[in-house]
Amino acid sequence: MQHKAVRYVVCSTAAAAGGLATAATSVAAATLAASVIISPAADASSRLDGVHADLARAVQLKQITVEQAARFESKLAGRILGEA
Repeated sequence: MQHKAVRYVVCSTAAAAGGLATAATSVAAATLAASVIISPAADASSRLDGVHADLARAVQLKQITVEQAARFESKLAGRILGEA
C-alpha cells in the first residue's frame, strides 16, 4: 500500500510541477511527500494531545463550543485507542 501511495505522490507532484519547475524541484517535493507517508505513525498519546490542542484552538476561535469539543474529543479518543 505504501508503494502505491509513494508512486501517487511522485506522479501527482511531477504533474503539478508541470513545465514551470525544474526536475530537481519536482524530485525534492516528491521525496519530502514520500518521507511523510512512510514515516511511522505517532503513538496514541501524542495523537490525542494533538487532537486536544486542535480542538482547544477551535474553541478559542469560536468555531465550536466547549461541549462540542468535549464530545468530539471523546469520540476520537475511542477510535484512536481502539475502543468502540
